Amino acid sequence: MRDPVTAYVALGANLGDAQAAVRQAFEALACGPEIQVTGRSSLYRTAPHEAQGPDFINAVARIDTRLTAPNLLDALQAIEHQAGRLRSYVNAPRSLDLDLLFYGEAVIQSPRLTVPHPRWCERAFVLYPLADVCPGLVHVDMLAAVQGQPIERLLETQTQGFTG
Repeated sequence: MRDPVTAYVALGANLGDAQAAVRQAFEALACGPEIQVTGRSSLYRTAPHEAQGPDFINAVARIDTRLTAPNLLDALQAIEHQAGRLRSYVNAPRSLDLDLLFYGEAVIQSPRLTVPHPRWCERAFVLYPLADVCPGLVHVDMLAAVQGQPIERLLETQTQGFTG
């Protein structure tokens, strides 16, 4: 049996009830085979970055998994599919988006998967929630570099039912 690997997954949605979609994605991750959610960030509202459509709700999950990185990607895409994710065009509005940010210390570059995620440190909607679950990965200079990207941590009263 494989030793568990700590991985980080970015969650985002901007169609329908985006807060509910992100909360349901946390629950779907927790129910996934060989996946244990060990940390949940706050929910954040962000304007679309390099995309169009309504504001996004974003978060990050820290997980321990025995799945290989490609199998974890399959599991994430299955959760997206169950949430009605369509890939009509690059950066299209979405019912749910799950991105594998880090998979342990692995560096993976394949046609299907790149880890660490190639743009993780350029996006406030990744950095702020990632800092919630793993502050050591996010340095103040990274946050300073994205200060022009609007982001708002949602209050608990705005995220009722969220158990993060």
